[in-house]
Amino acid sequence: MNTMIRLVSAIAQRAARFAIALHLCTFAISDVAMAQTATTAPQQKTTQKICSFDVVDDSLPPATSQQTNSPLSYLQGQGFTQNPDGSWVCYVNDEKKDGRYYTLFKVQQVDKKLVATSFLDSGNLMSGQDNRSLDFFTMLINNHTNTSPENRKSIRRYLDTFISLVKQGKIPASRRAYLFDQPNRGFVIYHSLAGEKLKGTAITININLSSQRLGSFPAF
Repeated sequence: MNTMIRLVSAIAQRAARFAIALHLCTFAISDVAMAQTATTAPQQKTTQKICSFDVVDDSLPPATSQQTNSPLSYLQGQGFTQNPDGSWVCYVNDEKKDGRYYTLFKVQQVDKKLVATSFLDSGNLMSGQDNRSLDFFTMLINNHTNTSPENRKSIRRYLDTFISLVKQGKIPASRRAYLFDQPNRGFVIYHSLAGEKLKGTAITININLSSQRLGSFPAF
């Protein structure tokens, strides 16, 4: 009889320990699930203006008083300023020299062509300039060419690769133009500056505004 009681008691103790262990395990799994949920929660993206590197105030040239119905006027919302010649520019302060500013981005419509440039001071991209150059070029292409969403993605990937190769020094400055949009005659070129106040190089795209379709890309 005593043996039976001890056996039942041992079984009961083991069952109690198993229940406690199972309870603790359930809490541990719940904690892990909560941690994973917190880790994988989607993060909100912050929209940043293309031209918002620095604030350039009194050193800027006077803005033109003439109001025009420019097809590029939406760039004002991106921090750009319109020059008297009709071009839209993004100015940035020189981190190396107080009181000096220079043109970082510039775009101008010439006849039926759109010419946009990202300037590299002394041949170097400043921090964040690569991504904003890509956004700058992509915005212009999306707004001024009739290309499909898929073609726009292909163009962005092509220009992203081009800018990356320039940053890595794998594309030298030259007069060679790379055709990235056959019907729109869209070219991108990495070139030295001639006759500009800014000494260095620049990445420039040139697109024909009258075309409708997108062509294939050449290799770099």
